[in-house]
Formats: sequence, C-alpha cells, structure tokens
Amino acid sequence: MLYQLYETQRAWLSPFAEFASASSKLYSHPLSPLTHTPGADRVAACFDLMHRLAKEYEKPQFGITTVQVEGTDIAVQEQIAVNKPFCQLRRFKRFTDEVELLTTMKSQPSVLVVAPLSGHHATLLRDTVRMLLRDHKVYITDWVDARMVPLDAGPFHLDDYVEYVQDFIRHIGPDVHVISVCQPTVPVLAAISLMASRGEPTPRTMTMMGGPIDARKSPTAVNNLAMNKSYEWFENNVIYRVPPNYPGAGRRVYPGFLQHTGFVAMNPDRHLSSHYDYFLDLVRGDDESVEQHRTFYDEYNAVLDMPAEYYLDTIKTVFQDFALVNGTWQVRGEYVRPQDIKTTALLTVEGELDDISGAGQTRVAHELCTGIPKDEQPHYTVEGAGHYGIFSGRRWREKVYPRVRDFIAKHEK
Repeated sequence: MLYQLYETQRAWLSPFAEFASASSKLYSHPLSPLTHTPGADRVAACFDLMHRLAKEYEKPQFGITTVQVEGTDIAVQEQIAVNKPFCQLRRFKRFTDEVELLTTMKSQPSVLVVAPLSGHHATLLRDTVRMLLRDHKVYITDWVDARMVPLDAGPFHLDDYVEYVQDFIRHIGPDVHVISVCQPTVPVLAAISLMASRGEPTPRTMTMMGGPIDARKSPTAVNNLAMNKSYEWFENNVIYRVPPNYPGAGRRVYPGFLQHTGFVAMNPDRHLSSHYDYFLDLVRGDDESVEQHRTFYDEYNAVLDMPAEYYLDTIKTVFQDFALVNGTWQVRGEYVRPQDIKTTALLTVEGELDDISGAGQTRVAHELCTGIPKDEQPHYTVEGAGHYGIFSGRRWREKVYPRVRDFIAKHEK
C-alpha cells in the first residue's frame, strides 16, 4: 500500500514541479518583464529549488563520448555485450583511425567493473569508468530497475547475482581484471572462489573497494541497522509490490524511494545545508557551483528498486550470518571457499573516513584468500577519503587510480 501512496503523491507533485520550473524561468529569463521586478532573483531561486525537490529523477546517462588515450581524444560508444533480465553488461568501445594507437588499445587489459546493486544506478561509477578507459578496455554491470522487469522473468536471488558475475567473466575471458565497488565485493569474491574450486580459469586480478566482506569490523550505521533488526522485520517493513503502472507490476521489491529516504536520513544536516547553499548560489549567479549541485543530485536522487529476494538474501548472508567469513555460505549447494583462489592477485582499497563500509571490512579478504601468495595481495587505505572518494573525485583520480592501473599492468604481463 505504501508504494501506491508514493505513486499517488508523485502524480500529484508532477504538475507542481513543472509549474515551479516554468515560474522560475518567468522570473529569470532576460526577456521576461518579471525579471526586472524587485527580488526576482530570490523568487526564481525559490521556484527552481521547489522544482528540484518535487521532480522525478530518471536514470542518468553515462555520457562518456570521448576519452584521452596517450594524449589523443578517442571516440567512445556504449554497447550492450550481454543482455540479461536483471542486468546488462555494457562495453565502452573506443574507436580511432590511427593504426599505431589502435594497436596499443587492442593490447590494453580488459577490465570488468562490477557496480553495486544497492539503490543507485551504475552511472554512479561514471568517473571510475572514465579514468579506466584511458588505459583499459572497460565493461560494467548495469543493473536493471526491478520494477521494470516483468514477473515472468522469475525471481532474482543473491545466488543469481553470483552466477551473473561468473557469466560475465566467462564472456570477457579469463584474462579479465575484475573491480568490485562496495556491495559486490562479497558476491564477486564468491563467484571467483567457486570458479577456482571447480578448476575454471579465474581472472588475472580482483580489486575490491570499500565492501562489507566482514561487516563486524568497525560497524557503521548501515551495518548496525542490518545486524540489529531481524530478517522478519526487513521482510515486513521494507518490502512492497510494484504498482500496476510498471512492467514489473506485482513483483516484490525494496523500493528505491525508501532507500533514498534512508540515504538522506544518514546525513540530513549535510543535505539541508547543500540545498540552502544551492539557493544562495542561484541568487548570486554562481553558475559553476549551481551546475555542480545539479550534477551531483541528478545522480544521487536517481534510485532503482531492488528485487526483494536479492535484498533479503544479502541482509541474511552478509550482515546477519556473516556466512562468507564463517565459511558457511553455499551457492546452489556449493561451499564458497576463497582459499581455493590461487592464480588471481588481490588488491583491496579502503577509505579512511568511509561511513558505509568501515575500516577493515574489505581488508579481511586477505585473511580469507590464503591460497594467493602474500606478495600478490597489496592493500591501500586512502587517507582523508570517504566512501565515494575511493572511486570518484579527486582522490580517486590522483591517488587510487594510479595504484589500480599499476596493479593491473603488473599482472597483465
């Protein structure tokens, strides 16, 4: 019922959002007579802020059309390499007419970026992809909003996530380098462990960034909520059915709007301050700051529904049973044994100030992967970086990426 109420509210607010947008332009457009009335700049700013608070945010685009490779601008085109009901494997194909540069690009390593299925779209890793494209052939998992997946596609469990990752690795080939960011560190480690246990070729490297491999280490507010509430509480309080106006009508999901409410509730003062600053920037005419705010919140406010089975499996397996670190996790009846991985090098990255995955949660992977030689298991803690800083922004570009690039290059030879 809550989902239906939300959809009703959204339908009511949609005309108001459009009215606020039009009113803002009426008080700010240079050809409008209202622009020259006293206080017009503040009125326009108020309406603009109302528009952004009331509007619906669609899934953003990656928008990566060019990238620099060895100082030359190269065209980039998105392609769907594998299309599954709950995920599309996207490839960012680079094009050039320069023969030598084309030869160089063909010889560069292939990287699979496994994006989190935890509320936001894979476009949150846009900066990650853009940097990787300078020196690599890049693929990314683009998870589908569960409300857009018809019921006849069946359920989607955590085990299915693991199998999707394995299928994508097999599609790209065993020479791939896998990078998992946040939530997928756990299923990615499981996927590669199972492949190793079966004797399948495994990726050359796996880089794990800010993930809850052992959520008992330095637990954050996110971890505490998952650990202190029962499985039944989550099933009864955050799981709803998709309304009839979507292709996935009737599917049980953890709705995106509930996740967004939780994101904001973690730092309400910060978001309130950010929106007030946005209002002041509009009044002052600070176009650069205004655009930065819009770019960030266009991404932050765009959320997707998660399949209920996958979400509840993750709560139980990762945050309540700690099945991976306890050695009790079974996927389709097979035990997940990280100690069986022997030919895949491991790099872990953590942010010093990460408030999503606390210090030490990702580093635990080294204790589990005992079959990998110690000199093939580097770790890097990024000083001054929060959760997003390890894969986006200045610290990612200047500190983290060079280490990831060199780690991959070392094991590509």
